[in-house]
Amino acid sequence: MSAPIDTLREGAAALGVSLSDRQGEQLLAYRTLMLKWNKVYNLTAVRDPAGVMTHHLLDSLAVISPLKRQYPEQGRLLDVGSGAGLPGVIIAIMRPDIDVSCLDAVAKKAAFVQQVAVELELPNLRGLHARVELLEGSYDVISSRAFASLPDFFNGSKHLLAADGVWLAMKGKMPAAELAALPSGVAVFHVEQLTVPGLDAERCIVWARKEAVQ
Repeated sequence: MSAPIDTLREGAAALGVSLSDRQGEQLLAYRTLMLKWNKVYNLTAVRDPAGVMTHHLLDSLAVISPLKRQYPEQGRLLDVGSGAGLPGVIIAIMRPDIDVSCLDAVAKKAAFVQQVAVELELPNLRGLHARVELLEGSYDVISSRAFASLPDFFNGSKHLLAADGVWLAMKGKMPAAELAALPSGVAVFHVEQLTVPGLDAERCIVWARKEAVQ
């Protein structure tokens, strides 16, 4: 049985992501914190170390290369319905050039992300306790991971997306019905299929932006 860091490195490499020693340590420390807090706070339904590795760490690492292609520069990212900080914490670890805010309507989940930021020494990460509809600000990237239907996600957060910003919606299998019911003013420009090492399930990213006003 391979060591967790080896599993993590091999999985990341399969996703086209290279981990520094520091990033590897931070990702495993995040897993440890998640398992520890989960005993009290019910952050996630996945409760075993191997499951957290595949369903959370590697699943979230799958967005890193696509995000670099779509958004290679510095900026601000809002992770909506972030829960235990997925994929926001992973993005903060892998992209120190991006300021990541993990938003959740449950106070203890936002508090957990704040604790992660302190313990992992991530100055570019913070937990926010609020409802997305009531939040103010402007973000270059707005992400979500199985947070809500696409129409609800886009409608709830469009007031927060910068004019030239992008939405990054992580989904399981291709959400055809949701794509057929997109709200006006939203343009999906790419649906990207993902293969997550060790995870026998369909995954994709739905990329969208605000439709240009004619």
